[in-house]
Amino acid sequence: MDWTIKEGYGIPIGTHCYMSYPKEVSLVSFTLHLSPFTRKQLYRRLQQAYASGALRLVKRIHALLALAENMSVQEVAAMLGLGEQTVRDYRNLFLLKHLASLTSKRPPGRPSKLTKAQRRELAALIKAGPQAAGYTSGCWNTPMIQDLIQSRFGVAYHPHYLATLLHNLGFSYQKARFVSDHLNETKRLEWRRCRWPCILRQARQRKALLLFGDESSFAQWGSLSYTWAPKGEQPEVPTSGKRKGYKVFGLIDYFSGQFFYKTHEGRFNSASYAAFLLDVLAQTRRHIVVIQDGARSHTSQAMKPMFKGVWSTKANFAPLRLPDTRPGQYPRPYTSSLEYLCITLQGK
Repeated sequence: MDWTIKEGYGIPIGTHCYMSYPKEVSLVSFTLHLSPFTRKQLYRRLQQAYASGALRLVKRIHALLALAENMSVQEVAAMLGLGEQTVRDYRNLFLLKHLASLTSKRPPGRPSKLTKAQRRELAALIKAGPQAAGYTSGCWNTPMIQDLIQSRFGVAYHPHYLATLLHNLGFSYQKARFVSDHLNETKRLEWRRCRWPCILRQARQRKALLLFGDESSFAQWGSLSYTWAPKGEQPEVPTSGKRKGYKVFGLIDYFSGQFFYKTHEGRFNSASYAAFLLDVLAQTRRHIVVIQDGARSHTSQAMKPMFKGVWSTKANFAPLRLPDTRPGQYPRPYTSSLEYLCITLQGK
């Protein structure tokens, strides 16, 4: 880079300085003279700083432009709410580095207690789950992770910081879900590749409804959650103590998404389930293929004679095990640890 030397100071070309006696209380004062190109570059950087919300850079560029308008350091500092020495540092650094002085880096801060390799190992341990790390619980909490880091890496972290550390590692605090620990992946793949295509083909040949069914109970007494209350006073939520549930039988067709349902009061049992199937058959003259779980109400001895006495075709109780995600669009992914039954029914 070319330099011009004047009064013992090295000044980059594009800016000029001269000796003057303005309003500052210093022996030597610089007045910036910006070339048209430099001024244009400063305004362009100023627009970028406004767009990105970089307030510090906005003030820095405004300070340089104000100094170029022959304002004193004291006036610029008062106008922008900066210290006088800060304004001088902006000016002096600009004289030395020109536009490169506008690129500033934040201080790196305190070095991390864990190395990059240790952070990767920690992430792998957390992802594997607490039981793989030797804990009895199935869910991580802050004291457990604090103990894991202390025992594996000899590093102590405050529990309040662990949330930030885990967030930086790509983790979030979520509600877990239960999955069966004894499903056989080989059998599930075999079901998807062999049994499911056969069921699907037979249902299409008969133009049958391929129905996946289950029951659900919705608690009507509500549940407690976090709320705001005065410190030291635990909030209270009135409850009648009645444990009444809203119960529903449901079947959904694989091909069309047609949904059959029936509300129910009382307990789920074979009689109520059979009544639901009769209601479904009353709504269609098509064959139906029902894939259901192995609940007692579905597989009890009371159900088999009823099938033989009501429907003219066979009830094929073939033990199946569904995979986590069934092929096709309908219904939604389904997971269960129970045996499944495939029943083919036809109304008289």
